[in-house]
Amino acid sequence: MRMKEDDDALQASIKMLERTSKGVECSELEAITFQGIQAVELRTGFLRCYFVIPIHAADQDGNWHAGAIATLIDGLGALTVNSFTGKSKASVDLTISLYYSAKIQEEVEIEAKVVGSRGKLTSVLVEVKRKGNGELIALGKNWMTSKL
Repeated sequence: MRMKEDDDALQASIKMLERTSKGVECSELEAITFQGIQAVELRTGFLRCYFVIPIHAADQDGNWHAGAIATLIDGLGALTVNSFTGKSKASVDLTISLYYSAKIQEEVEIEAKVVGSRGKLTSVLVEVKRKGNGELIALGKNWMTSKL
């Protein structure tokens, strides 16, 4: 993984992503959703990952389940915001647009980036694209706030 900066919030986000992808210190839902995710680049307010869609994330048609996509978008958005603010956040407004389906065992590229911050609110944009041709599969927009 390529890392650009060296600060505590960024280091904590890296460790959190590594532990979650291995199913350590996280919920069962997070463990199965993030299983095998590979961080390629992480810097303050930005995350790029590669992910091979696992069989357990399939819907009845063999496509990536919309709920699994939403869980991944929300979780990666939170990690990216944490790298920016150094604080745990909770979603207050999450919008996800699904453009195309993706099949099990297909590899995707996911980019999450902080796009704005105002007071306790931080906005993050998460794009899920087909690795190779860059076709947009899903787009998530999320406003997050500090947990109480």
